[in-house]
Amino acid sequence: MPSPQPKRQKRNPVQWVPSEERARRDRVGYVRKGSHMLVTTKDMLLKAQEGHYAVGAFNVENLEFVMAVIAAAEERHSPVIMQTTPGTVKYASLDYFAAMCKVAAEAASVPVAIHLDHGDGFDRCIQAMHAGYTSVMIDGSHVAFEDNIALTASVTKVAAPIGIPVEAELGKVGGKEDDGPAVAGENPYTDPDQAEEFVARTGCTSLAVGVGTAHGVYKGTPHIEQGVLKAIRSRLDIPLVLHGTSGVPDDQVAEAIANGICKVNYATELRQAFTRGYMAYMAENPDCFDPKKPSRPGMAEIQAVVASHMDNLGSSNRA
Repeated sequence: MPSPQPKRQKRNPVQWVPSEERARRDRVGYVRKGSHMLVTTKDMLLKAQEGHYAVGAFNVENLEFVMAVIAAAEERHSPVIMQTTPGTVKYASLDYFAAMCKVAAEAASVPVAIHLDHGDGFDRCIQAMHAGYTSVMIDGSHVAFEDNIALTASVTKVAAPIGIPVEAELGKVGGKEDDGPAVAGENPYTDPDQAEEFVARTGCTSLAVGVGTAHGVYKGTPHIEQGVLKAIRSRLDIPLVLHGTSGVPDDQVAEAIANGICKVNYATELRQAFTRGYMAYMAENPDCFDPKKPSRPGMAEIQAVVASHMDNLGSSNRA
């Protein structure tokens, strides 16, 4: 009696991709991980630099933020960076947020990067890489220049061999970032000479610069010092990053992009937008106890804000 033949394992069918879609993916730096449109920020920002536009980096606080930001990116056909601060990952964890963003990237038709914003130490950055983040920031702006160099270089030394880009910060972005300490009374501007030395000695792939913006809610009209930005741009060829952009007038942001900014961060505006939509629904429906119902208008508010910023950044229709 012949021995039974082993059963063949079913293979996942090869997904056919039209030639025009393959060409589009080549243009945006598509990295195939299963069916993900998951990329690092390095290629994404270099393409923005070459194309004279910026990519929005939007802080996501929970599942609803992730869904709303991705919906806006799909609507505008824009590359997008979703990022989390240490305060956010303390609320849940790096693994939770990485998993949510990866699921979003799996279904996305636009390039998606997952970024650690304001990494508060070497260990946090390494943990983010292990969790699946495709980009990290190490924030040594609160320590002395030489200490900032040493801290940043320690992260790039680990990240570079595995292809993870590292954003650093030099200078003081004012205000209060997340649950970190407030920054006030210090020179808010990045020194162009120091910036050149800093990048050369650390190997960071992008640099957040102090040009007059601040984290949190502005009490007056913010002002970006474009002259400082131009001076920094003249010394560096890596992408520059603008923090504390919530509340900055669109025309100032557009001018900053023309002067070399390639990544623009938004956090406070998204929090305000979600809360506005959520609370408006609850005001009209005070007996509601299903959190999904007020969350939907909150998500719609976020989507509208993100889509508007993508238009101003010039990233719409770049995916």
